[in-house]
Amino acid sequence: MRRESLLFTLALLWAACQQPAPPPAEAPAALEISRAVAVLHPTEGNQVEGVVHFTRTAEGIRIEATVSGLTPGRHGFHIHEWGDCSAPDATSAGGHFNPDGQPHGAPDSATRHVGDLGNLEANEEGMASYSRVDTVVAFSGPRSIIGRAVIVHAAEDDLTSQPTGNAGGRLACGVIGIAAPATE
Repeated sequence: MRRESLLFTLALLWAACQQPAPPPAEAPAALEISRAVAVLHPTEGNQVEGVVHFTRTAEGIRIEATVSGLTPGRHGFHIHEWGDCSAPDATSAGGHFNPDGQPHGAPDSATRHVGDLGNLEANEEGMASYSRVDTVVAFSGPRSIIGRAVIVHAAEDDLTSQPTGNAGGRLACGVIGIAAPATE
């Protein structure tokens, strides 16, 4: 009886193997990124923190930031090359993100680093807000900011000094990641 049972099982397995394989599933479409976010954490000895949101619009990428713990005044605000905030001073994030090899400039300059976002302006309470639509940064391709870092600097970016605008040390760092699509 056992032998017959084993032969029957083998016959079923052989028959199953003779069936044509189903056609391969269609490859998933490329991920369409519509939103990204960076949560800013203070570097060693600092208290600056905040959140930066990036949202695709018909005009470009809207960048909105809320940052606290700053001294009153202007602070350089940039996207840096690497999404690595592990060094105590955030130097692990590298320099400004500049895939096009352009000189440093203002966010509305004809030539600038992709990562040149200008300055945040902190009020007397140390709070800063930022909002602008940028047509240079992207969510895909060579200008993609996904996986890069946002840095808030100690000093004002003068928008002309090369290569960094003389913006000083790094107060906060956050890696840019893909955010869930907006629900409407």
